[in-house]
Amino acid sequence: MYELVVTSQFAAAHNLRNYGGKCESLHGHNWRVEVFVRADALGKGGMVLDFRILREEIEKVLEALDHQYLNDLPSFRQEEPSSENIARYIYDALDEQLRPYGVRPHKVTAWESEGAGASYLGGER
Repeated sequence: MYELVVTSQFAAAHNLRNYGGKCESLHGHNWRVEVFVRADALGKGGMVLDFRILREEIEKVLEALDHQYLNDLPSFRQEEPSSENIARYIYDALDEQLRPYGVRPHKVTAWESEGAGASYLGGER
């Protein structure tokens, strides 16, 4: 089994509607995102996927989040824009975008601070 990991980042604001604490107020984070992609075998060129391609696909997804008020985005109008849900949003978007390359994400972690992050691992579908 081979695994690639690419790290990127985006900045955005949000508030958690059902939190019951300070995070219900508008605030922002500089999220760091780690994307893990796995494959059983190597493809052309002895790689799972070219890092450049993986970075480009990640950036397309994060561009929709960067410098946004996440609560206003369709995906988070009803669902809390928590780090857990952000990780799942990124995973799901990448799952679609990476299919033409024959790979799927294994795990996405959204770090809202240096010491606090949440991961989403897609289940078998």
